[in-house]
Amino acid sequence: MFYRKRNLRTAFTLVEVIATTVVLCIIAIGSLNFQYYAARDSKISKAQITATRTAQLLLEDWMSTGGSLDYNPASLGLGFSPVTDSPSDLGQYSDLGIKLRNTLFLVTVDDIQMLVMLMSKNVAYDEDAKVTLRQLSVYISFGAVFDSQGTIQKAESPNMRPVILTTYIRVDSGGG
Repeated sequence: MFYRKRNLRTAFTLVEVIATTVVLCIIAIGSLNFQYYAARDSKISKAQITATRTAQLLLEDWMSTGGSLDYNPASLGLGFSPVTDSPSDLGQYSDLGIKLRNTLFLVTVDDIQMLVMLMSKNVAYDEDAKVTLRQLSVYISFGAVFDSQGTIQKAESPNMRPVILTTYIRVDSGGG
């Protein structure tokens, strides 16, 4: 009998190993990129939720005072500290109302530093009922690092939009 020797490949060639390594590297880089953006977006979402809840707390407490122009969240004892100097970009929100006297505050919630501004504006007045409709707005900027004066030390990410909540309240002739 004539015995024929079969040539079986039992190992990979160098080209196959390099090609496989390149494909695995591309897959790994893609998954790391996805994890980076997922973690970043999760932090942004957490900051937005925290800022929205803080704004909601302030609006509800402010409404409980009858929309008083002397409202001061520092009296809540939750860490709101007044700021003496306001950042220059806050002027673009002048349509929300007039910034209340001494109503720019810094607060840190869940390791997220926020700059809070309260604004109010009388929208309408009913002469017969002697009732004023007042707009109350809370502006919260986050994602930046502020010093004790409210000056931005580190710019915020372009994905970090400020949270602005607005509500309306009836103010009678008694002022509240």
